[in-house]
Amino acid sequence: MSRSQLRLSAVVLVVAIVVVAANALDKLPSGLRSQIDSERTALTATQSQLGGIRTQVDDQVHSAPDLFNALPFGQNYSERMLHASGELRSAANDVDQLTALEKHNRRSDRPQVESLLADEKKNRTQSIADSTSLQKEAAHWVDAAAHLPQQIPEMERSYQAIHSFDLGPVAAAVQRAESDWPAKKSDLESRLATDRAIVTKIDAQWQSTSDARRKAAAGVVSGPDAGALLAFEDTLQTSAAELPKKAGELQTLSAQLYTSWDKLLVDMKNHDAEYQQQIRTVQTRFPDAAAKTGEVSSTEQWTTVPHATYDAMRNDLGMAIEHKSEGQYDFEGEHVAQPAGFAYVAPYSQGSNQYGYWDHRDGRDFWVFYGQYALLRDLLSNHRYVPFDRYEYEDYRTYSMRGQTYYGRDGSSNTPKYGTQGTTTQNRYSGSSYAKSGGFRDSQYASKSGSYRSSQYASPSVKDPSADHSPKTFGHSSPPSPAAPRTYRPAPSAPRSAPRSFGSRRH
Repeated sequence: MSRSQLRLSAVVLVVAIVVVAANALDKLPSGLRSQIDSERTALTATQSQLGGIRTQVDDQVHSAPDLFNALPFGQNYSERMLHASGELRSAANDVDQLTALEKHNRRSDRPQVESLLADEKKNRTQSIADSTSLQKEAAHWVDAAAHLPQQIPEMERSYQAIHSFDLGPVAAAVQRAESDWPAKKSDLESRLATDRAIVTKIDAQWQSTSDARRKAAAGVVSGPDAGALLAFEDTLQTSAAELPKKAGELQTLSAQLYTSWDKLLVDMKNHDAEYQQQIRTVQTRFPDAAAKTGEVSSTEQWTTVPHATYDAMRNDLGMAIEHKSEGQYDFEGEHVAQPAGFAYVAPYSQGSNQYGYWDHRDGRDFWVFYGQYALLRDLLSNHRYVPFDRYEYEDYRTYSMRGQTYYGRDGSSNTPKYGTQGTTTQNRYSGSSYAKSGGFRDSQYASKSGSYRSSQYASPSVKDPSADHSPKTFGHSSPPSPAAPRTYRPAPSAPRSAPRSFGSRRH
């Protein structure tokens, strides 16, 4: 064999080796192929199990048609069984696709295989869970029918719990709330009527089943009468548990109308992929709708949040991330972040509300909180309140009506005024964990090695190369600003405006 032939043979051999190696790498991982085989086996077993359950339940229902026809279970079990079978068919379709991909054996199909495996397992396990639930329910009704006489005393206990339940306190709370908050009257009346309807319905059914219960206690009731009685027993148990719960919920809703609250993001930190926020909840509770002064309280709590939540609120330090006005239920609270305290301000055209008033001095209009709400003001501003003027508030209202977050603008530095990057926030929360960890590093006020010395906003001392530029913790290089400017004292008294208003809302 000549040299040229040898060279050609060597090249062909190398190419063949490369092709074989590439083919060996372009395959599904062995672990995935094992999972496909395992799920195929599990599917076969589940199909057999579901078939057995279906046969057993069908036999029970068909052997006592009068009983099951009188029960809700007997009227919907076929549909529920079909649903479970449909879930299993979906799992079988997934296995068929997995088998085809397994045959092609391409590594590039790995993401699709993993997705199909997860979907197949979910459908298969849900199918067997749903069918097993049907099996247990059918067995329960068969056993309950066989022991119906022994269940009559339990029915009487459930009835007495419902019949003797006192709706008086909740009715009184609703009546008071309706008087204080007329806008909620229709909703409160509807909820109270639902609670009362539970008692009315049970009373009527109790009377109509009197004869059937007497026969059942003597052991002489069967067929449709037994089924109807068992269905009523189930309703009694459900209603006995539901009535106190619904009444309690209605009282709670009525009470919520007498509070306003804000949830402020006052700190945040992350370490080792654990993301935490510190939330301050500031609540004002009013004794009645006409009260000019409410009781202010606050709580603070660190809570661990998902990374996505942390990132979504990264720009909202110092903001009210949720706000709820009095005259509203808690679930009606706003979830668009806003500068803390702005929601309590009256429109300029209104002039004042129970929280404060617009004052005019030195050629400008600014908002002043009444003295009785000094604690509310300080909690919302982290004890560093600075009055804001009419034009800033009008800008906030424009953003609020569009459902957008308002971060304001610091006129002296042309930077945001509120939120994480806001100059006001960096002043108020300079002692936070976020600040201490360097969270304000992008601020012109943060400790930096000269980044802002050439800025037009830098102070003369910063620009001076001979000045002291040693690192400082933001907010502590000079005395803190006072809790509230002394020149803006609340008026000794002011008429209470009506209606009450938070921002642009009216109750």
